[in-house]
Amino acid sequence: MSNPRVLCLGEVLFDCLADQLGKPLDEVESWTPYPGGAPANVACALVKLGISAGFIGAVGEDAPGNDLVKLLTDVGVEIAGVQRHPTAPTRQVYVVRSLSGDRNFAGFGDYDTAEFADTRLDGSKIPEWLFQAADVLVFGTLELAYPESGQAVRRALELAQKYDLKIILDVNWRPVFWHNQEAAPPIIRELFPYVDFIKLAKEEAEWLFNSTDPGAIKNRLDSVEGVLITDGENGCTYCLDESEGQVPAFKVDVVDTTGAGDSFLAGFTHQLLTRGVKALGNPQIAEQAIIYASAVGALTTLKPGAIASQPTLQEVDAFLQGRVGSWE
Repeated sequence: MSNPRVLCLGEVLFDCLADQLGKPLDEVESWTPYPGGAPANVACALVKLGISAGFIGAVGEDAPGNDLVKLLTDVGVEIAGVQRHPTAPTRQVYVVRSLSGDRNFAGFGDYDTAEFADTRLDGSKIPEWLFQAADVLVFGTLELAYPESGQAVRRALELAQKYDLKIILDVNWRPVFWHNQEAAPPIIRELFPYVDFIKLAKEEAEWLFNSTDPGAIKNRLDSVEGVLITDGENGCTYCLDESEGQVPAFKVDVVDTTGAGDSFLAGFTHQLLTRGVKALGNPQIAEQAIIYASAVGALTTLKPGAIASQPTLQEVDAFLQGRVGSWE
């Protein structure tokens, strides 16, 4: 068993992407399953960038669950934190796509959102030893929608605090996962005191904070060291320590945006670990960290699917050498 530096907690699933672009759900003729789930995407992207990562989550004892565990293993993600549920199925999400490749969630097929194995993640079975040597915990909000997995998230946060991990929250708001969407904001806000870094899409920042100013949001969250707000093709605004700025998105020929934000977060986590948290107080280094994260995200959009399209460390470096003349 390895001792991964980054632990990613949450869902691993299949995104079933519509083969026909620009069609509504009832007109889609066929689907292609791609492995995904934001925390799993981040773990896989980190390994490809040379950072050891482990995944904590639950899948069913079914063929899709077997396939996902095999994929994580093949990529090189530590799976000691993966739980198998004997009756609940592995989650599959149906995704329709616009003509430009942007995706929209279209439901869960024959199941209710609360029936999947990821909602049964058991906090008492999370291996504590994973946290003893780790540096960072990354988690999202989807598992907070369900009582059992919500408790598992809180258990992981306790372990992360016990062993002094940096904690990164990717809000990743997906209304379709929640039975009661009104309950989501207070449940999510309860966890802010645990968090060191928070990543939000622009719409999520407006939804939770009525603001898209990362500096203003950081000032409202006493414990937070950094706020990142992504806005797709418009780039990222950020506040890291006292460093604030905006980095435009790289212009690339987008095929599929699935997983781009997760790759961005993996790129940022890579920079956090390779440069050090304190270095991000330097405005130039903070900007370079966001540029790096943006490059990882941009490269992920060049092919379909979230994990198969993730770049290697060498591909990111080559891309930046070609696009950013003074890159180091």
